[in-house]
Amino acid sequence: MKILVSACLLGQPVRYDGKANDQKVHHAQQRLNEWQQQGLLVSVCPEVAGGLPTPRPAAEIITTSSASVADGTEVLHGNAAVHTRDGQDVSAEFVLGAQNALTIAREHGAVAALLAARSPSCGADGIYDGTFSGTLVAGRGVTAALLEQHGIRCFTPQQFAELEALVQQISGSQD
Repeated sequence: MKILVSACLLGQPVRYDGKANDQKVHHAQQRLNEWQQQGLLVSVCPEVAGGLPTPRPAAEIITTSSASVADGTEVLHGNAAVHTRDGQDVSAEFVLGAQNALTIAREHGAVAALLAARSPSCGADGIYDGTFSGTLVAGRGVTAALLEQHGIRCFTPQQFAELEALVQQISGSQD
């Protein structure tokens, strides 16, 4: 059993602004270190895996059709797009990154993913609304949506206790 983890949550400086996001999992650092030592964690940054540089302009999901919700699922269906603050369409890179993350997850047998919150790629429990105003809406990022579609449960750092319970449940059933 493996857990796919956003690389920024493991201290890698791959966020859009060139920083890491490991302070978001400070409360879970001991358990993450244990899982890392046990070889359970697989690190990936879908945006980098899709060919985007670090740093890169901030991006959000916007609606491009009559879809009432602009989220990762709609990007995958072609009804929404991922645009940078300056209007560049980076949807292809986000979709490629999601596909690459799914391939990595499958190669390693990942059953769950711990993903950076609010990201247009990794957001598993809410994303920004596409206006670059800091407004959160319900929805998933592109990678989170694709992973969930393929049976890989996605969690944010705020949902770490749920992830930990799932890992314990699966580990217990494998004994």
